[in-house]
Amino acid sequence: MELALGRDAMVQRGRRLEYFTVAWNSLEGIVAVLAGVFAGSISLVGFGVDSFIEVTSGAALLWRLSLDAETQQRERIEKLTLKMVGVCFLALAPYVGYEAVSTLVGKRAPEHSLPGIILACVSLVVMPLLSRAKRRVAVHLKSAALNADAKQTEFCTYLSAILLGGLLLNAALNLWWADPVAALIMVPIIAKEGIDGLRGETCCD
Repeated sequence: MELALGRDAMVQRGRRLEYFTVAWNSLEGIVAVLAGVFAGSISLVGFGVDSFIEVTSGAALLWRLSLDAETQQRERIEKLTLKMVGVCFLALAPYVGYEAVSTLVGKRAPEHSLPGIILACVSLVVMPLLSRAKRRVAVHLKSAALNADAKQTEFCTYLSAILLGGLLLNAALNLWWADPVAALIMVPIIAKEGIDGLRGETCCD
């Protein structure tokens, strides 16, 4: 009974983390895309679209946690969740790559974006904490899908660092090419996450 109650408590904690993930990434995505469009920053737009993918992942994990008691359903949903997120990442990678190359070829200098810099800084604080909390729940529940979601949240930290570097170089040194180069650095990372998702691979495999 205690083990069952312990699992129920962890499932509830997992749900709370995913509700926060959906809310945070919805706000993050809106701010990033709007700031990116106004500044002409492809790295900000790409970061924002990635945030919306995280919303999809969070919603799928809420679905998975709602059926935690059904073992067969749980396994099927975990695999489906991974594939759904994988497709989203693979769709994002070529878009970001194309826009980044177009910006470099056309030498389109983005405007400075203070909202983007603030957003990247806040994300660098929030994402590692959220990822660690998800990993603890994933280990307790032995959930590959939740662990993959934690990995994607951690991956968002790397994108935040890359984004911040590009925005700061552009703002401080007027290095216009730093923004599209930052976006290009994101592309292989995004693509790898998509391929791993379609294969159903996670760091627990």
